[in-house]
Amino acid sequence: MGFRIIKTAAATLLSILLAAAIGIPNAQSAGLLAILGVETTRKRSLRTIMARFSASLVGLFLGCILFFTLGFHYWVLGLYVLFGFPLIVKSGFKEGIVTSSVIVFRVFGQAELSLHVLLQQIELLVVGLGSAGLVNLIYMPQTGGVIAGIRKEVDKYFSIIFVQMARTLRDPGYVWDGKELIGANEAVQRGLTAASREMENHVIHPDEAWNIYFYMRKEQLESIQNMMQLLSQVYRQLPHGDMVAELFDQLSNDVLAEEYTGRTERLLDALEQEFERMELPETREEFEVRSAILQLCRELALYLKIAKRHKVPVEAKPLKRPVTFRGPS
Repeated sequence: MGFRIIKTAAATLLSILLAAAIGIPNAQSAGLLAILGVETTRKRSLRTIMARFSASLVGLFLGCILFFTLGFHYWVLGLYVLFGFPLIVKSGFKEGIVTSSVIVFRVFGQAELSLHVLLQQIELLVVGLGSAGLVNLIYMPQTGGVIAGIRKEVDKYFSIIFVQMARTLRDPGYVWDGKELIGANEAVQRGLTAASREMENHVIHPDEAWNIYFYMRKEQLESIQNMMQLLSQVYRQLPHGDMVAELFDQLSNDVLAEEYTGRTERLLDALEQEFERMELPETREEFEVRSAILQLCRELALYLKIAKRHKVPVEAKPLKRPVTFRGPS
């Protein structure tokens, strides 16, 4: 049983009891309005309630005109649907079409146009929609733990991806199916949905931290896909590839940290300086592979730039010893 069903049941019962206590005829109509007003987030609930209330006022106004001029006949209800629904949609309250119909049909059922009847419909709207809004504001499930779990899942996928990229650089003949890329993309999409829902549950001061994080990962996934294309061009093992593989080994650990450590960035800077001191390629094949590796480093720098922009950086500590890479220079 989902929490929305429980909230709907509570709002329905509350609205019917309040309507009966006030003395509104057919108090069960308040329960119907409450069912229509329950939503998954607080912000969405407020928007829906306002739209339904406004649509009901528009529909009530049009219905009164039709009933006053044409009388209480069944075919008049057809005219209401014919002209009322487009009017409500053009007014920007299409979510309230059903709610307005409930109110207009109640007036038709009483076959009376009086201030007392009209006030009853207003009271019914306030009780029914108000009960739904009250229940929504009182309780919304906490999704922080769920989102944190999705983040760990995404970080784990990224870590595995970088491990596989390092392995491919060391052994170009290694075949990786890339299923972690699909899993990471699906997890990021789930995270974006959950983060958006969490923001809508905070009416006054929404926290955008989770949204920022998952959008960062979405951008980085695009960068990783570019890296994969470049990695496919490294068809020969070179010492340069082994050096870059060490960067991805480090990154596979750094990606699990909540802050931007900067370790991979410093290693990348040192590696680029090391590349500049190395001799030029002797063959066309070596040139092509080294060119792909260099472009891979450029794309890695863009990836790190995205992380540095969105993640909170930790204080950079000076390296205790010069950075060295395994393999001949």
